[in-house]
Amino acid sequence: MTDDFTATLTGIPFADAAGRVRAALAEQGFGVLTEIDMTATLHAKLGVEVEDFLVLGACNPPIAYRALEVDRRVGLLLPCNVVLRAVDGGVLVEAMDPQLMMQFTGRPELAEVADDAAVRLRAAMAALKA
Repeated sequence: MTDDFTATLTGIPFADAAGRVRAALAEQGFGVLTEIDMTATLHAKLGVEVEDFLVLGACNPPIAYRALEVDRRVGLLLPCNVVLRAVDGGVLVEAMDPQLMMQFTGRPELAEVADDAAVRLRAAMAALKA
């Protein structure tokens, strides 16, 4: 994972960081379709305590549609997961490089779609760093 797809937010509570991430994603055309509170889930199911840990399933419908038109197997990689977790000194935000769509399918036709998604995710991360 490259620094282009990570950001660390400092000096704000975890919930506020999550709000900033949602807003940065929305600015780039991504909606949050799913939200998994790993902290609560792992506590409820296993009785373990972990740091604040949230998985947001983000989707940009036009990009998702274009990718699915090339190869339906891309659906296995959707939505784009954006992970927030508490770390010393702040909240770490991570997203996966959309180029994995091409690697997963072996379809070079996905390059343009993956590039579009990558530009938007990088912009969201850059906004968080600003």
